[in-house]
Amino acid sequence: MQDKTVSEEQNRPHHIIVVGGGAGGLELVTRLGRKMKHHRNKCRVTLVDANMTHIWKPLLHEVASGALNSFDDELSYMAQARWNNFSFVPGRLAGINRDTKTIQIEPSQDKKGNPIGTARDLAYDTLVISIGSKTNDFGTKGAAEHCQFLDSREQAEQFHARLLSRYFRAQSESAEQQKLRIAIIGAGATGVELAAELRHASEELTEWGLDAITADNVEINLIEGANRVLPVLSERISNGVQQELQKMNIRLHLNTLVSQVTAEGLETHGGEVIEADLKVWAAGIRAPSFLAGFGGLETNRLNQLLVKPTLQTTMDDNIYAFGDCASCTIKDKKGNDFTVPPRAQAAHQQASLLTKSLANLVLKGKEPKAYCYRDYGSLVSLSNRSAVGNLMGSLTGNINIEGKLARMFYISLYRMHQLTLYGKRRTAFLLLRDLLERSTQPRLKLH
Repeated sequence: MQDKTVSEEQNRPHHIIVVGGGAGGLELVTRLGRKMKHHRNKCRVTLVDANMTHIWKPLLHEVASGALNSFDDELSYMAQARWNNFSFVPGRLAGINRDTKTIQIEPSQDKKGNPIGTARDLAYDTLVISIGSKTNDFGTKGAAEHCQFLDSREQAEQFHARLLSRYFRAQSESAEQQKLRIAIIGAGATGVELAAELRHASEELTEWGLDAITADNVEINLIEGANRVLPVLSERISNGVQQELQKMNIRLHLNTLVSQVTAEGLETHGGEVIEADLKVWAAGIRAPSFLAGFGGLETNRLNQLLVKPTLQTTMDDNIYAFGDCASCTIKDKKGNDFTVPPRAQAAHQQASLLTKSLANLVLKGKEPKAYCYRDYGSLVSLSNRSAVGNLMGSLTGNINIEGKLARMFYISLYRMHQLTLYGKRRTAFLLLRDLLERSTQPRLKLH
């Protein structure tokens, strides 16, 4: 009887579970599903996510401003699973038993609070955690109560609803009340791009009948603790973006730290009070708090799982982690320790590497390969006006670009993500749809 059990264990397919259907996680299960299509007797792939649909996180600032209708660009996990030979299980990761190699899944909830799915245990042979990150408010007093975060589609849509509600209310208010004050804490890529999109929205909304609040009466404040916007990028790019933001009449508060957030606005360490009707916190990231000490795995102060260059967790070779929820330290070209930055291009590269590593592990028994980070540059969108950034590569070298050319490259990043998920044919149809909708739909989501 025991021999039969061992035989069944050896003959069953190797089960890879990926928790988290963000950009990296969804790319990984899609690639693995396609690669294992003709090896179903050897491997099966399962995606676990609390949501039913996917939207590319770098687009959330456009959802918040209304520049993007999230329902047009969402992708059903169930449909993607059907098309690409993997399984989808809705639910939240609740626990792990490394001895029995099982994870506990709690049902997620729909918008009405009804459970989606059931609580269950899932057995894995290889577990991959890719649950992304959350905004880090650094424990600032009042931030959680009075600020909007943009960690999910629901939060972005909530901000958009509040924005439109303010415009509709202003239609029946007195002239003295017809103004809007917005404060964005954090002048990284998300904060800068959101500020530019909101300025564009303030100009567009008047053209669609919401003209009680004119663009001149929309005050946008961008608050940053460093001495320049986009502090992690080069000074040249930062200066170029700063000049463009000032042309848009966006007020910059540099070298400014927020000490407290209230219903009326922000208080800074310097004693300044910045009044604001809408407040968005876009400064800093951290991994979800439940990861701290999760399953006895090693984490850092940002709750990120510590992983080896192979992306295996330091405490368990059968558990991998990548993307924003993982901290991976590798050697740079000079042999110095280098921590991979939490950027979309890193998650994309890691998903590609893990596809090869896990396929070789299951089909050939090979050890996983080490990750080597390649910086291909950075691009920052300034709404439909422009974009700025730099491109890095063996063919281009390190070149700075801006204007329409940079905007074209910025848009191509999302098209590349779609190409990975949908393939050439479906991506071509999506591109055609988007072009046709430009002449049949408002430029902003008005509901």
